[in-house]
Amino acid sequence: MSKNIGVLGCGWLGLPLAKKLIEDGYNVHGTTTSSDKFSALENEGIKPFKVRLSEKEIEGDIQSFLSHLDTVIINVPPKLRGKQTESYVEKIKHLITEIKKSDVSHLIFVSSTAVYGDADGEVSEESPTQPTTESGRQLVECENLLKNENGFITTIIRFGGLIGPNRHPVTMLSGRENLTGGNNPINLIHLHDCIHMIATILEQGYWGELFNGVYPHHPKKQIYYFEEAQKRGLPAPAYDEEPDTKGKIVLSKNFMGKGQTFQTAIDS
Repeated sequence: MSKNIGVLGCGWLGLPLAKKLIEDGYNVHGTTTSSDKFSALENEGIKPFKVRLSEKEIEGDIQSFLSHLDTVIINVPPKLRGKQTESYVEKIKHLITEIKKSDVSHLIFVSSTAVYGDADGEVSEESPTQPTTESGRQLVECENLLKNENGFITTIIRFGGLIGPNRHPVTMLSGRENLTGGNNPINLIHLHDCIHMIATILEQGYWGELFNGVYPHHPKKQIYYFEEAQKRGLPAPAYDEEPDTKGKIVLSKNFMGKGQTFQTAIDS
């Protein structure tokens, strides 16, 4: 396999990932939805393409982006929070059609632990999916579409909550009151470990596999967010008193079972 790779979605995760891949000797194509960001990508050695996925079509020259690539990392999350609605599944179907026209043979699909829904206790890659949100349901359908295709081989990574530079849930939770689920465990992963996992999959050739990406430390939300707020000098979120529950603990069984480790703690 050559060192030609595409990152579909050069945002908060995709751009630093693409920069890491450049450092590792890959030739990287990257997409953005705005041509204003071309110079930022070019300055990092990334060949930029303006591509936007929509329910009806793919806007932009997707075939130029896919040309000469062996591997594509799909890092375009569903926009299904709040009042936002879309068919993420239709977007991925359009993408599959275009990928099958190209020479791409391997995919990494960035998914989410939301596919496990409100499971109670430990869950691993062997656990059944039982999504409770529209985003989770559409992610499960897209995972199945990709892994059942014969024209390419897909590895799926289900990341937990993402934290890193300028991104931490405590900034949104700070000062809020009457929150529920304070006894539930957290399932987070740092940006650096997201990149570490993807780079490891590429380096080791872990194809056709499924990985959870969650740091193996799961304190209760009310304890963790209280401590993180204090470290930042922010008002801590206040949780209602509730019976102690197991909550969902997502295990990264497959990744760690290969002797791999996580490298960046989720504690500030």
